[in-house]
Amino acid sequence: MKVHGLAVCLLLAWPSAGLPADLRNGKEINEICAACHGEFGQGGKQGEYPRLAGQPAGFIAEQLRLFRSRSRQNMPMLPHTEQRELPDGDIEDISAYLAQIQLPTRLPPAEQGMDGLERLLQTKMILNIPRAEGNSAAGEKIYHKECRSCHGAHGLGNAEKAVPMLTGQYTAYLWRQVDKYIAKARIHDPDSPDDELLAAFNQEELRDIFAYLSIADD
Repeated sequence: MKVHGLAVCLLLAWPSAGLPADLRNGKEINEICAACHGEFGQGGKQGEYPRLAGQPAGFIAEQLRLFRSRSRQNMPMLPHTEQRELPDGDIEDISAYLAQIQLPTRLPPAEQGMDGLERLLQTKMILNIPRAEGNSAAGEKIYHKECRSCHGAHGLGNAEKAVPMLTGQYTAYLWRQVDKYIAKARIHDPDSPDDELLAAFNQEELRDIFAYLSIADD
């Protein structure tokens, strides 16, 4: 789907609530999010702020609710996730808006009749994560054995089950979150809160998985 000035759809079905999400409102809310996460939800500062674009709407919404309830701690998010600042309707709208943004990893061929502004927009939306250190072939084998069933064949997540995309996410951010999962500061699998899967990997195995994920969408 073309987005953000190219051909924005104004309504998107919101499966969890059974109501349409208002992408126009989501776009307005994103003006606040963009200060850290970028105009197109591309994140920034090499993973200090994660990519949100293309993440399943259900996953984004759940994380916002965790921030709002203070179950997930993050200082920069505190002022933006007070109940009065972020009611449920706004969570649905911003989550749906970010979910439908597609960030290509390379510049597509110019379309006939495309003007310079549209081409510039396409250029600005490219996001290709730098290749991470590690043995990507070994990481691919581990990923397909241990991670694929939830995060998908190519690490693109699962929208229906609100499982996050890993491919195209900043490697530094993935490292930080895994450290939090292992330390029990975050829950890896809400359906199995005592899950110890990530703690079972050694540092070399994690490095190799991240090396694979950094090139899986190339």
